[in-house]
Amino acid sequence: MESTNIDSNGVLLYLSENVGASVPALRLLLTIIAGYPIALIHRYYLFGKPPAIQHVFFVLSGFCLGWCNFGYDMLHTTANILLVYIILKTIGGTIHSVILTLSLNMAYLLTGYYFTGTESYDIVWTMPHCILVLRLSGLAFDLYDGSLPEEQLSKDSKKVALREVPSLLEIGGYVYFPTSFLVGPQFPMQRYKDFVAGKFTEIGERLPQCIIPALRRGSYGFIYLFIYTYGSSIYSDEYILGDEYSAKPVIQRLVELGIWGHIVLYKYLSCWLICEGSCILIGLTHNGKDEFGITKWDGCANVNIQLFELAQNFSHDYIESFNINTNLWVFQYIYKRLKFLGNKYLSQIGVLLFLSVWHGFHSGYYMCFGSEFFVVAMEKDLEQILAKNKKFLEFINQPFICNIKWIILKIYTLVFMGPCIAPLAVLSFSKWWHIYKNIYFIPFLFWFLWPLYRPFVVKLLPPERAHRE
Repeated sequence: MESTNIDSNGVLLYLSENVGASVPALRLLLTIIAGYPIALIHRYYLFGKPPAIQHVFFVLSGFCLGWCNFGYDMLHTTANILLVYIILKTIGGTIHSVILTLSLNMAYLLTGYYFTGTESYDIVWTMPHCILVLRLSGLAFDLYDGSLPEEQLSKDSKKVALREVPSLLEIGGYVYFPTSFLVGPQFPMQRYKDFVAGKFTEIGERLPQCIIPALRRGSYGFIYLFIYTYGSSIYSDEYILGDEYSAKPVIQRLVELGIWGHIVLYKYLSCWLICEGSCILIGLTHNGKDEFGITKWDGCANVNIQLFELAQNFSHDYIESFNINTNLWVFQYIYKRLKFLGNKYLSQIGVLLFLSVWHGFHSGYYMCFGSEFFVVAMEKDLEQILAKNKKFLEFINQPFICNIKWIILKIYTLVFMGPCIAPLAVLSFSKWWHIYKNIYFIPFLFWFLWPLYRPFVVKLLPPERAHRE
């Protein structure tokens, strides 16, 4: 056996060869896990200290974690922060600062994608930078909302609106927050300010009691990581794109594609859950108390495990069960701001287009989010049709029939997850087109052709007429 160098790269290379993960992926995982000891340092030594001291700690620790992964490329985040700070200080909370901040942030990110992108996922500086884009753009929106009369704001906007531009140090601590800088979760500046000010503790409590909830949440992440590591060794991208898979019967291909799609998502769920655990440990996720007086630590929850695993549809369950904070950000700052279009479908298209561009240039992003529009539209329309037929609803809600319905819908979501996630997983047109040809585009015929066979469904399940008295 050849000897390995006793340095970080040598150790990571050795681990990479034995676990089947890339060196950048392992380095990223280790720096995510490093959020736990950093959280403990803050929890026991810096909690309750003056805000400036905490800001400096967050800037230094978060920047160092980024430096371990991306080296000098971390200066891109610094440059972007300075650029946005200058805009906000000179223009303030205006619609012009919102437009300029969002435009420049996206332009900087897309330029990074252009120069660093390849045909696969790359763990480069643009990965944390896309989180930075949401934080800094959301900051501009919150300052703009803070300049408006309170009666013009929605309930959610009132909670996060800012009346003055934060200091550069404060923005730095917010952006580089070490337990969420690399892969999220996303949260507003007001939550960060409240956390640093010590508002997430009860009277007489010196430290937030969050160790057990943090370890529990983080352990879920490691369980998903184990499932992903083992599952991807069986259902790998190479297998799905290979001849062995293509030779299987089409029904088996659909089922295996669905299993592969879930395994792909477990990679993201594991990272989000591990990061969420460190956010709980540091005390950021404090969310008041429940009806039993027990402190809730779900203020930055990014995954609803139960909803995800028991999902029966895509339009509600899957979309609402993972990457929750990014979805909330998009709803708050994009969907609601497109209300002037006067059409919810146009607003949805605007949101999906933003998400596609935010992810990058690969065609897979646009296919994935474009498909989401048709999936959601079809499912919601079908729900409305069924809701108008009381007899059918009573039939399918009978105890025994309800169990059969649950099994059918679970199979539907399990199998059809594969085609939904495939473009996002393999990115390039040649790959996801090959996958779709292998399953004869069956799921897309089901969704995209809905307008053609919808009249037959309505005829089969007609709305009940109101009885005249």
